[in-house]
Amino acid sequence: MDSVLYTLSEHIHGQNYVIASYYIKLPKEVDVIKKASTLAVGQTIGTWIPIPGITDEIREKYMGKVVNIFDIPALDLATQIEEEERKYIIQIAYPAVNFGNDLPLLITSLLGNDASTSAQVKLLDIEFPEEFTKKFAGPQFGIDGVREYTKVKGRPFLLNMVKPCTGLTPEEGAKIFYQTALGGVDFIKDDELLGNPSYSHPADRVKAFRKAAKAAYEESGNNVKYFVNVTSGTAEIMDNVKAVEDAGADGIMINFAAVGYSVLKQVAEETNLPILGHAAGSGMVYEGTLNGMSSPLAVGKLARLAGADIVMVNTPYGGYPLSYQKYMQTIEQLILPFYHLKASMPSIGGGVHPGMVEKYIREVGCDIVLAAGGAVQGHPGGATAGAKAMRQAIEIVMSGEDFESAAREKKELSEALSLWKYHAN
Repeated sequence: MDSVLYTLSEHIHGQNYVIASYYIKLPKEVDVIKKASTLAVGQTIGTWIPIPGITDEIREKYMGKVVNIFDIPALDLATQIEEEERKYIIQIAYPAVNFGNDLPLLITSLLGNDASTSAQVKLLDIEFPEEFTKKFAGPQFGIDGVREYTKVKGRPFLLNMVKPCTGLTPEEGAKIFYQTALGGVDFIKDDELLGNPSYSHPADRVKAFRKAAKAAYEESGNNVKYFVNVTSGTAEIMDNVKAVEDAGADGIMINFAAVGYSVLKQVAEETNLPILGHAAGSGMVYEGTLNGMSSPLAVGKLARLAGADIVMVNTPYGGYPLSYQKYMQTIEQLILPFYHLKASMPSIGGGVHPGMVEKYIREVGCDIVLAAGGAVQGHPGGATAGAKAMRQAIEIVMSGEDFESAAREKKELSEALSLWKYHAN
């Protein structure tokens, strides 16, 4: 037994190792111990062939270690093996010194090289040691900071996005913004499809939408924060951030699934604005069963580590077939204690309408953003009525009243429920 290559979990915990858990399927005749060993070595020092450069010191300090191998199902007898293909969970410990606080190198180490070739695996989770995590600031605002920034307490936030997604000049978008703001939304964001086209630069949207927000506030008293999309290539994104900051932006939105976690981290470290992290396109990372990584890791843990204050989360109740388990686990990764990192606020999107408000609050709590799109813009009475209907639903749920009885007394909510039915469970 190679005591450098293999370790017990009790021994490795407390040391500066990142522990990755993988799912793998193998033909029953394949030696899973050898496969796990190949993965541990291949992802770190890179070769099984004895070469002069690999010293005992290098193996001790920089080589990965096999921590655990679990059978699925849990079989202990050879006579119990009936299937031609076996399934396993493999845990590998990687020396954090190999990648420091470099997120691209972390992902390369855990999913590049052998993991994408000789071992077809899906990365289920990464357990970070505290020493490693201290190198990351995480969310600047977090849940408590967002509440302090907005002065909104004791209820979920309401978010809407300007529709149509593209094709509007800032002045045209500002008209929709104004009507939506009158209804009482807390946040309005760009659609993730609207970036920096020639007809609508982010800074120009900020200027136009600030005027609309001021007009709506003077008429209704509703104070709306605008999250402008600055997603772009690395050569442009910091220019976008600086431009929208100078224009008076309230917050910024970044699609970290497109630009990467390291870009999100860079922006979070350099801006004083809250960041809404979007995960559009992240399905390409987690939808495979034998490759990529799990959705709670891709959308939850890594987005929080990189510094997103609010994170858009898919639900099982819209058109996307996300499992309920993964939905809840993603939220757990965003809000449960994680060393010094502040909690990221989940922004629930997909199937959000007034009839679902009670269900979402019951499942997740009130420290969430309800991202209602069509339910606001598609209300029979228009966007103002749609936003009012959502706020009325939130107020009823937070008051503890019987939802259906109280809803009948609210004009906009009653109209909404004639289209989108009430779902308590």
